[in-house]
Amino acid sequence: MNKVILITGASAGIGAETAIRLQKEGNIVYGAARRLDKMEDLKKYGVKVIKIDVSNEESMKKCVTQVFKEQGKIDILINNAGYGSYGAMEDIAMSEAKKQFDVNLFGLARMTQLVLPSMREKRSGTIINVSSIGGKVGSPHGSWYQASKFAVEGFSDSIRMELKQFGIKVVVIEPGAIKTEWSGIAQKHLLATSGNTAYGAFAKRHAASLDKYDNRGSHPRVVAKAISKAVNSHDPKTRYMIGSGATTMKFLKFILSDKMMDRMMLKFLGY
Repeated sequence: MNKVILITGASAGIGAETAIRLQKEGNIVYGAARRLDKMEDLKKYGVKVIKIDVSNEESMKKCVTQVFKEQGKIDILINNAGYGSYGAMEDIAMSEAKKQFDVNLFGLARMTQLVLPSMREKRSGTIINVSSIGGKVGSPHGSWYQASKFAVEGFSDSIRMELKQFGIKVVVIEPGAIKTEWSGIAQKHLLATSGNTAYGAFAKRHAASLDKYDNRGSHPRVVAKAISKAVNSHDPKTRYMIGSGATTMKFLKFILSDKMMDRMMLKFLGY
């Protein structure tokens, strides 16, 4: 039977590539994002597009209700929506820090809450949370972004054990450097927030390195492939680490002391 799949953050990058791949595999895929106009291309592949703002309660409820009304179920929820609010921690307003968590963590959690009653009732379903290698390794200027991704990791581990009794699987996707809009958005946040503060010189070097690093990043389709494996497996792995630099960073984090890891990271960023 075709699976009914809802994926947030489907307007570009990982979300769009994943929606297209899963639709081609014969599933019923709903691609959700704030801007419907940015998902016009998805319609050509048969993806059903739907508007959502994962920082807005009514928007999330409306989205999930529509899918249930049209399909009667949601087999797989892929929580992919997110962004990187970069800047020196001292410079970032708490309102922006809260927004980062609203999108990257609380929106993900609320979407999960909304689909769980149906999944529990039929005793099956899969929640796939797109985290980041930034949920394992910190970096300068990424305090709130990476705090949100560290939180996604712990959140996912906890609910995975809670939901096992109902036959519901929880999977974490941990991309490394991927060629998407993410880097450009993070750069803009970084320079706008800290480019002209006491942290300015370092922030500008970091912004330049983000550009170089992501230009060597993997295509989003490699992440879509990993998500497809999780979707199609009867016993998916709890984590899929994929993309340029991801496994290397995790290995270095494992073998190096914290101070050595700090020095390596700072040297890489030109500090």
